[in-house]
Amino acid sequence: MKTIAYIGAAILIFFGVMFIWSAFGTTPQPANIGIGAVSVAIGFGIIWFAQRKAKVEGDTNVSVNIDLPGEMKLETMQCQACGGSLTSKNIEMQSGAPMIVCPYCETTYQLNEEPKW
Repeated sequence: MKTIAYIGAAILIFFGVMFIWSAFGTTPQPANIGIGAVSVAIGFGIIWFAQRKAKVEGDTNVSVNIDLPGEMKLETMQCQACGGSLTSKNIEMQSGAPMIVCPYCETTYQLNEEPKW
C-alpha cells in the first residue's frame, strides 16, 4: 500500500512542478501556479500520511533468540568466579553482546568463544 502511495505522490508532485513551470512559459498562465501548488502539496501530504506509523496499544514484547557461537555445551558451563553451574537461562543480551549472569554470586561477564585450534 505504501508503494502505491509513493508512486501516486511522485506523479502528483511531477505534474505539479510541470504546471508551475508552464506558468512561466511563452504564454504565461498564472492559474497554473495555483493548480501546481495544490498538486505538489497533495503529493507531499500523501507521502507524510504513508510514512506515519500505526499506534500500538499496550506493551510490545520483543523476543531475542541467542545463537551461541561454536559448539558450546551448556551442561558443562561453570561460573568463572564461584564455579556454580550455569544454564541457558543465565545468558542475556546486553548492549548487543551475550552476557552471563551467575545466579549464585551475581557475577556478570561476557560470553567469549574460544578458538577451536
